[in-house]
Amino acid sequence: MQTRSRYLLAVVALLLGLFGLMTQVSFAQSPGDGQNSQPTAVLFENVRIFDGVSDTLTAPSNVLVVGNTIQAIDTRPLPIPADIGVVRINGEGRVLMPGLIDAHTHIFMETTSEEDLIAATTSPERLFQRAQENATAMVMRGFTSVRDMAGPVFQLKRAIDQGDVVGPRIWPSGAMISQTSGHGDFRQLSELPRTPTSELSLAEKFGVSAIADGVPEVLRRTREQLMLGASQVKLAAGGGVSSLYDPIDVAQYTEEELRAAVEAAEDWNTYVAVHAYTPRAIQKSIRAGVKCIEHGQLMDEATARMMAENDVWLSMQPFLDDEDANPKPDPVSRAKQLEVAEGTDRAYNLAKQYNLKTAWGTDNLFNPEGATRQGAKLAKLVRWYSPAEVLRMATSTNATLLALSGPRNPYPGKLGVVEVGALADLLLVNGNPLANIRLIEDPAANFLVIMKDGVLYQNLLG
Repeated sequence: MQTRSRYLLAVVALLLGLFGLMTQVSFAQSPGDGQNSQPTAVLFENVRIFDGVSDTLTAPSNVLVVGNTIQAIDTRPLPIPADIGVVRINGEGRVLMPGLIDAHTHIFMETTSEEDLIAATTSPERLFQRAQENATAMVMRGFTSVRDMAGPVFQLKRAIDQGDVVGPRIWPSGAMISQTSGHGDFRQLSELPRTPTSELSLAEKFGVSAIADGVPEVLRRTREQLMLGASQVKLAAGGGVSSLYDPIDVAQYTEEELRAAVEAAEDWNTYVAVHAYTPRAIQKSIRAGVKCIEHGQLMDEATARMMAENDVWLSMQPFLDDEDANPKPDPVSRAKQLEVAEGTDRAYNLAKQYNLKTAWGTDNLFNPEGATRQGAKLAKLVRWYSPAEVLRMATSTNATLLALSGPRNPYPGKLGVVEVGALADLLLVNGNPLANIRLIEDPAANFLVIMKDGVLYQNLLG
């Protein structure tokens, strides 16, 4: 336990140093040269389209992108605008599809191993560089949009949006709001009790989590994340795998506290998502008005029915005891991880039985190798779904969840589909992923063209 406490302290100490660098780092473009050097139009010719919705591909078609939107789609030749530069890409019958969307990421905590943090051998500068590299690698894996569900990504998001860093569109939650002893309480026992004059913990100062007890504090912390730019708010409503002091079975926050966060978010025309595994934690959250459950692996049938009746989203990850499990050297965390993995099959089956609105995400933590397997983690959903259902979940379905942020959506426009008027986040696949879902496991070989917001970040046919 002491080793684990030292590890968590090392995590937040290094991240705190990183925070001080966020506004000082000079960002480097990679790959690509930025939007200024891009042509204003791209014409995809002779492509079969997975539109993000249908179960089948279209007939051979042509797709014209002008600026950052899809202007025309037709099986007939499209006229090329005479007054703008055009890049022509002959797909030769390959599949054009929407960019992929990961609905549960932690960009800053994915690619640093526990060993680095425990030994404190990695500098804050290197941690920030890894986060930037991780963001760029996501795009090059075909993931053009992500919802970040805890962590200090506001500065990185701004750098990406300004064109200083190559990375996905980010829907940030900011700090995860947690009760004392909750999933986001990373303090050591020696820091207790907290008094009105106590300093914030390192994790709170950095923006990994925000501890709040009682309605006034929950309101304050929720409003702070919204002020910082959160597109949605995340609370911890139940026990977690990686947190020290909360067994997996515990429920966290009263309905009154949860409802306070929901009302504050609704006042900003957005929603609350909660970390929750168990029936009690999920059902309490639903009664409080929460719109999205993150995880849910330990739900029962009554809970699934309640989610369906209240039109609540399930944002789930295919957690199994396999090569993609996040590393958990601590035996207590490892036991909780196994319990969650054992519930994954049942939860997915309940989601299908009750036709729950089900999103997909990775929730990769402290696992550099796991970050590179983003597409492989998506592909393993064929254990429960058809390839078309899997790709629909990671495109149009996840895009619908992103749009739940309403006016707080940082990227107005339609995503997750290939249709006229949609934002041009597109992948050209060397093969048919509806027939062979494993193509998405190897993006370097199989994503011949990667486009985000009308910009070509990879074109192996050019």
